[in-house]
Amino acid sequence: MPSPDSLPPALPAMWRTLRRAYDAEPLLLSASFSLAMLAALPDALLALWFGMLGDGVLQKRHGLVIGAAVGLGASAAATWFLKVISDRMQRRFRDRVAVALEAHVAQLQAAVATVEHHERPEYLDRLGMLRNQVFVLDHIYMSLFSTCGWLLRLGVTLALLVSIHPALALLAVFALPTVGISTWRPGIERAAEERAASASRLARHLFTTATTAAPGREVRVTRIGERLAALRREAWDRSYRPVAAARWVSALWHAGAWSVFGSAYVAAVAFVSSRAGATPGQVLLVLAAGARLSAYVAATVGELGFLTGFWLDGSRRLAWLEDYAASLVEHADQKAPVRIEHGIRFENVCFSYPGTERRVLQDINLELRPGTVVAIVGENGAGKSTLVKLICRMYRPDSGRITVDGQDLARIPADDWRAGLAGAFQDFFRFELRAAHSVGLGDLPRLDDESAVATAVRRAGAQDVVDALASGLQTQLGTTWPGGVDVSFGQWQKLALARGFMRDRPLVLVLDEPTAALDAETEHALFERYAAAARGGDRITVLVSHRFSTVRMADQIVVLTGARVAEVGTHEELMRTGGPYSQLYGIQAAAYR
Repeated sequence: MPSPDSLPPALPAMWRTLRRAYDAEPLLLSASFSLAMLAALPDALLALWFGMLGDGVLQKRHGLVIGAAVGLGASAAATWFLKVISDRMQRRFRDRVAVALEAHVAQLQAAVATVEHHERPEYLDRLGMLRNQVFVLDHIYMSLFSTCGWLLRLGVTLALLVSIHPALALLAVFALPTVGISTWRPGIERAAEERAASASRLARHLFTTATTAAPGREVRVTRIGERLAALRREAWDRSYRPVAAARWVSALWHAGAWSVFGSAYVAAVAFVSSRAGATPGQVLLVLAAGARLSAYVAATVGELGFLTGFWLDGSRRLAWLEDYAASLVEHADQKAPVRIEHGIRFENVCFSYPGTERRVLQDINLELRPGTVVAIVGENGAGKSTLVKLICRMYRPDSGRITVDGQDLARIPADDWRAGLAGAFQDFFRFELRAAHSVGLGDLPRLDDESAVATAVRRAGAQDVVDALASGLQTQLGTTWPGGVDVSFGQWQKLALARGFMRDRPLVLVLDEPTAALDAETEHALFERYAAAARGGDRITVLVSHRFSTVRMADQIVVLTGARVAEVGTHEELMRTGGPYSQLYGIQAAAYR
């Protein structure tokens, strides 16, 4: 498996993209390619008809004139007819393949086992460019068809020139610098764009901040609109400067290559014109074929530039994403447990976030037993949410391992493991769907099960939110949609909590501060009810909360300090020891007096 930090080779990546299109639309691909080739032939023969016409007129050969005229008319008509049919066929093929490619990229990103690719800057730059390219990545097929068509025209034109004199084949040699520069030029420019991708992302982020509704109130209250515009301009300048420099250099080389070909073309016309025995038709053929050769070379070079630059570059990023996703599941060869009998163990687990060196978790040794409620506490930045993310397999430990009943969690397919997870998180997403679906997404097979959704709403204590909606669970959420309504942050949080409670018997229930917007009494009552239901079975409930009135009900309290486990025990045990937990509890208790 290639390194996840490098892009795959160009030609294999393009072949994989072509195979994906063939798998999606084999008949349309074959028909589009065949029509593109057929459309190239009549156009390439025009120089031949012009040469015949010249000889026929000057030599007063009526039959030759008629044949040339018919050939010219047939070529013009066939070129137009085949081009119209080819364009329509290719448009249909492109539309069908575009949907397949966009769905493939979306599915790949969603299916990647971890979220590391959403946080590492170099991966974000690569994915940002792929997202920009995927909407037009279907053009790679049109570009490839066009390139093959131009190459066919070039081949026919060179054959016509060689029929006059073999030395004219040298025109193809003098065209090679233009081809070489055109294949080199996009890569240089694309490399400059990727180096500047961070600044480009910043410019887009600042533009979105200045022009969208979500940050609009703060932008206006703080009066930073002009500042955002200025920062956006600075970021854009930083992103464009290296790209512009690369384009200037490549343009100079391109102009030099075309000067070489232009000089060779002029020499070829002079050579044929000065040859003894050359007919006027041959000179006319060279003029016509040479002019068309120049146009064909320009078109081929331009298409190769797009193909090897933008389109081929997109194929390489797509192949990288496929390889990256595959690399995270290649060793996942164990079955997910049906029930947890012994527990989840952290064995010398260390972890740092991608792109950083600071340890968020250091030498974590911990056991979470089934049938218990485990609370994780600590100061901000102590690693509480990170511990939860490792349990959910959002990341892989840098070292050490996590086991489930002695089985390495890394060897369990992420999707299979997460099928046994449920929960809610502090950084929940606002799904602007009908309220029933916004909750039902927590257990996709039961998305439309109204009874299951209603049960989840009751578990989360969110019935008051549903009752306040005009059409109950059938209400569209989000004011940007027809008939949609706005709800408060606390109401969104309750719906997210209900989504986390959709699964009836999860192996692990994760509650990572999902009730921060609720008052302490409501949160306490909610978790007390859920903790009572969790005890005595095989479920592990993991609770992260800053409210010690909630934490104290847990069977096991894990205290994190400085990226390490400082102490573990029940509330009573930890209060007796007088350690970090006792101190934190005392500080919070004093604030309520």
